[in-house]
Amino acid sequence: MALITYRIQEHDGGWAYRLGDTWSETYPNHDSAAAAARHVAREQKVPDENACIEYQNADGEWVTERADGHDRPRTDVKA
Repeated sequence: MALITYRIQEHDGGWAYRLGDTWSETYPNHDSAAAAARHVAREQKVPDENACIEYQNADGEWVTERADGHDRPRTDVKA
């Protein structure tokens, strides 16, 4: 099971959470950004329906596979 970590940092004149290179909207303070990150982290754990997904791999080939809607990542929030 994958682990994803949301990080709280100063951003654009306020505070935001980020996952990798992707930033959230800006919040007025650290506590607001941390609360939003905790909410998003909880949402990541909610199971969904199984589905077939299709994507293009690095070689340009299209791949179709079954995605297990119950295979959810572990989450963490780092202030």
